[in-house]
Amino acid sequence: MTGILSRLFASQQELIQYAALPYRLRTGGECVVALVTSRGTGRWIIPKGWPEKGFDAHELIAFEAREEAGLTGTVAQTSIGSYVYRKQLHLLASIRVRVHVHPMLVHAELDDWKERAERQRAWFVPEEAARLVREPELASLLRNFGPPGP
Repeated sequence: MTGILSRLFASQQELIQYAALPYRLRTGGECVVALVTSRGTGRWIIPKGWPEKGFDAHELIAFEAREEAGLTGTVAQTSIGSYVYRKQLHLLASIRVRVHVHPMLVHAELDDWKERAERQRAWFVPEEAARLVREPELASLLRNFGPPGP
């Protein structure tokens, strides 16, 4: 991946990622969303990943949510929006990444998952989650999130 990132950085293109916005409804109908910590900085984020040949966005999102957060569920086919962040390539270089966010209705939380030792997972009401993330556009998506209808 480093070679791809270096070439894209050199051309100043915007990279694309896909992310899950994991959610569930508590008894009584209250919506909560899951955040995980990043491996590098420990900041609160949503599970996301790079496009891969042979995988549709919703398949990739389901895979990343399982690996990064230990969550399985149904991923919406359409994005509810996107946000931008700067991906640090090394000490002096970064590149702009646009992340397309898809809601994921969580059916199960795993007790053990691939990145469990490297991340924390927690549930928040959307307003609280919005205060915890660094990216303003992601915070806005969280504040305005309402679960998709049936």
